[in-house]
Amino acid sequence: MKSARFPYARHRHGTPSPTTPALECLNVTVRYPGADAPAVRNVSLTVPQGSRVALVGSNGAGKSTLLKAAASLLPLTSGTIRVHGSPAGGCCHRVAYLAQRGDLDWRFPMTVRRLVLTGRFVHLGWLAWPRKEDHAIVERVLDLLQIRNLAERRIGELSGGQQQRVLLARAMAQEADTLLLDEPMTAVDASTRQVVRDVLRSLAQAGKTIIAATHDTHEIEFEFDKVIHLTAGTADDLSSDRQPISAISESV
Repeated sequence: MKSARFPYARHRHGTPSPTTPALECLNVTVRYPGADAPAVRNVSLTVPQGSRVALVGSNGAGKSTLLKAAASLLPLTSGTIRVHGSPAGGCCHRVAYLAQRGDLDWRFPMTVRRLVLTGRFVHLGWLAWPRKEDHAIVERVLDLLQIRNLAERRIGELSGGQQQRVLLARAMAQEADTLLLDEPMTAVDASTRQVVRDVLRSLAQAGKTIIAATHDTHEIEFEFDKVIHLTAGTADDLSSDRQPISAISESV
């Protein structure tokens, strides 16, 4: 992929070494303005490239906050985050973030195809129009998520399961190396659940790194290499040592 002439990020990047972690968090603390306590406190973890990691925990445990910080959508109170060796936010094209459905305004007058196409914008930068190859990538992911028949439908007309497929299609259109997924299986129908599982498995087989916040613990040991449990903003690695993923935190 040719680099954007006027990229959104201020930094230029080379290809990271295969040994460079996909995600590194060191003593990360995030506090929302006006909050009495941090949403994430002193979390340290390292995720190798190609790993599948589940972040589990109750509501308010800090799962979504940690993903948003890794995607550079929230500032850090303290600590550091590096994504493929670069500071969070300095490597936008290598990280795709899938938000929870409730974080989007589905009343916005946009078609499914147009929303998925926005996943290509990070490769275009400012003042550039989508190219033939960008449109081809969009059509491919629409097929993979089985939503080509919805391409010209307004996003406000979609069911919850259809919305989730569209959001995943947008993330896939970015062709990022690492996907940060916030509750990808929440409140979706059985067919969407199976489609999403199949797509995530194919991405993992292609060497993509998948970090997902989830309440869905059904067969979690088969879907992920590691499980990291967040409690009151701190993290513990609950899984076996199949891969060298660490999660270290202060006790609460």
